[in-house]
Amino acid sequence: MEPCLATTDAEIEACFPVMVQLRPHLRREEFVQRVRAQQAEGYRLAYLSVDGEPVAVAGYRFGRNLAWGRFLYVDDLVTSAPHRSKGYGSILLRWLVQEAK
Repeated sequence: MEPCLATTDAEIEACFPVMVQLRPHLRREEFVQRVRAQQAEGYRLAYLSVDGEPVAVAGYRFGRNLAWGRFLYVDDLVTSAPHRSKGYGSILLRWLVQEAK
């Protein structure tokens, strides 16, 4: 089970039901457009699927500053309520650590 990057509109849209559990103010009809706007600024959306359905989602970006040099910043990290406590968030977090390295 390996996380994937959401690069197509369909993949981004499929992440909405999970992401809205963390960010309930989001609206489905604006989600893809908002993610695309953030992607233009370096945001990445990763997801972990079970049976073709995203169950955990992470939004992150790389940055650079004087204090830390290059870093990976996690904006969003959420596991779908019915899939919590099954280790999916941990898998995604470990993948993010490897991505940072």
